[in-house]
Amino acid sequence: MGLEQSLFQRARQCLLCDVVDQKLQLSEVTSDAWVSGKLVTEGWTPSETITHAGRPPRPELVHPSQLPRRGLGNEAGRLALIHAIAHIEFNAINLAWDAVQRFPEMPRDYYDDWIRVAREEVYHFRLLRQRLRAGGADYGDFAGHDGLWEMARRTAHDPLIRMALVPRMLEARGLDVTPGIMRRFEAIGDHETAAVLQIILREEVGHVQFGSRWFHYLCEQRGLEPEQTYFDLLENFLNGEIRCPLHHEARREAGFSNQELQRLEALCAGG
Repeated sequence: MGLEQSLFQRARQCLLCDVVDQKLQLSEVTSDAWVSGKLVTEGWTPSETITHAGRPPRPELVHPSQLPRRGLGNEAGRLALIHAIAHIEFNAINLAWDAVQRFPEMPRDYYDDWIRVAREEVYHFRLLRQRLRAGGADYGDFAGHDGLWEMARRTAHDPLIRMALVPRMLEARGLDVTPGIMRRFEAIGDHETAAVLQIILREEVGHVQFGSRWFHYLCEQRGLEPEQTYFDLLENFLNGEIRCPLHHEARREAGFSNQELQRLEALCAGG
């Protein structure tokens, strides 16, 4: 079997590609090949040595504390905030392909889900990049941080932990904050960017739901109680630090129970 037929090897190519336009195109071609039945779940090789995702030389990566506050009082601030969101979506492409290439022997539906996520993250990135270019900027013009990929490194050894802490923690936080960001863009008359964020919010609910689905699947496979396992992981990795408010409706649609939401809010309040 040639490498071009292995889903795992093709996903790895997408992950490691460091040229933005090539990564986007390769992601779309690989997604199409999977959907049309041209790829197989064979040819996996160990991925412990893959500790860095492909990314261009810019944006410069700095510690989050070094990033300026992204106020919308001027054009530079507006573009910086759009860029920050585009950077998240670019990293999310890598996270989706890493979830495919790193964890073999999952059900076919698992790969269906995360390949769909990769394709949708490409779409999100393209939409945001169009907004940057409409303002005379482009991806890489502002600094970013590596927090999302850092969590990928920390969860690379276990798909259960990956599902809990990337889609069900980091991406779920995006569900909470996006409505407020949309209102900020609406307030300055940038209805186009607000409309893009509405598309992203709708599809990100599905991405978090995939995380919930496979987290619960893996808990069942291992005989673990999902809710307590989730909160144990939050405590171990985050010291139980959760930010509020929570977007209850979106989180429920994404697979969070009412009891989980109550427990998360108790953590927010320090309870």
